[in-house]
Amino acid sequence: MKSELSQFVAKARKELGYTQEEFAARVGVGLRFLRELEQGKESLRLDKVNQVLSFVGAELKPVERDPLAESRGGHDDT
Repeated sequence: MKSELSQFVAKARKELGYTQEEFAARVGVGLRFLRELEQGKESLRLDKVNQVLSFVGAELKPVERDPLAESRGGHDDT
């Protein structure tokens, strides 16, 4: 299943007009890595993910979770 991250990267790449091959070369990551990222692979090297995101002007950062929402099954009903 594709994650928000994988969809974001694929959309950003396409908006910049790059093929996967071109984008991987410009960013400095392997084509296999980029394909896995865009396909939503769950375990990827964070430094390389950040390298891709940096190229498109984005970054990963922690998001605080509401522990009460998690205990209600992940739904924030407030």
